[in-house]
Amino acid sequence: MLEGIIRESIGKKGTKALRRDGYLIANIYGKGLENVCAAFKSNEYIRTVKNKETISFPVKLDGKELNVVAQEYQVHPLSGDLVHVDLMVAQPGVVTKYMVPVIAEGEALGLKNKGLLYVAKNRLAVKAKVEDLPANITVDVTPLDLGDSVLIRDLEAPANTTFMDSERVAVLSIIKAK
Repeated sequence: MLEGIIRESIGKKGTKALRRDGYLIANIYGKGLENVCAAFKSNEYIRTVKNKETISFPVKLDGKELNVVAQEYQVHPLSGDLVHVDLMVAQPGVVTKYMVPVIAEGEALGLKNKGLLYVAKNRLAVKAKVEDLPANITVDVTPLDLGDSVLIRDLEAPANTTFMDSERVAVLSIIKAK
């Protein structure tokens, strides 16, 4: 389980000191909950996020255990290091917007015809309860040829979930290689 500390100082000086010590700055919020300014060891956070099986994962702050979902993160423009993350508390029974990853499955017919798979949306916005949330949305690309694309209206939403994006938005497509 990922353990963190609650930040006493939320100013620039305190934030820089924490980052120098290898901490990742985080804001934790939720519907009807008070916002919490926290910090996690950067390497531990990355290890936890990479090894999770579901979208939500547990964290421990000041003796309290929370189930959270990463909503937004910021990366340093030059070094590529993770600088800040927004975590939303996954409250059971509350319908909220989550970002679910898209996975392309199979080998498209268009790839054999010198095409490229272009993934326009790596994550789709889904409105659901945390209990009904899928781990990912799998799209079969096997029948796609050059110029074909998969729109949100072509996908079937998992049970008890709805897509938040417009139905005419392209998720992935097979484009002609230059």
